[in-house]
Amino acid sequence: MSEVNQPSTEEKPPVFHIQRIYMKDMSFETPKTPHIFQQDWTPDVQLEVTSDHTVLSGNAYEVVLRLTVTAKMAEEVAFLCEIQQAGIFTIEGIPDQNMESTLGAYCPNILYPYARESVSNLVLRGSFPQLNLGPINFDALLVAKKQKLAKQAAEAEQA
Repeated sequence: MSEVNQPSTEEKPPVFHIQRIYMKDMSFETPKTPHIFQQDWTPDVQLEVTSDHTVLSGNAYEVVLRLTVTAKMAEEVAFLCEIQQAGIFTIEGIPDQNMESTLGAYCPNILYPYARESVSNLVLRGSFPQLNLGPINFDALLVAKKQKLAKQAAEAEQA
């Protein structure tokens, strides 16, 4: 019975809560309409993905996932779709060495399905064929970003 009343000396388990997921910004441009609709639809589609985060308060973070989808026919832009999908996350008790992957990979992975759906809806509303974006490995993107920053830092030291 005395064990029940004693305060626990163990560490608290990590806390991860999604407070809110929201659309921060979206844009859809079709600079060559209606001309582009008169061509056979064989686009070159390019996807650019970035994410960043800001601390809102001690344990609340805003993570913003940015997707830019550009569809070109030859050299003409058929459409340009830009999405900023954001979320507010409460994160506590996660070791410092894991926070970078939590904010840079785990949170964007949560936001991506929402952003992907928004892209698909905007493309359809623009009267273009459906566009389904494939899965993204945010862990690999984070590793590539870290390698790029390390390379830039090494080059800056040599200069």
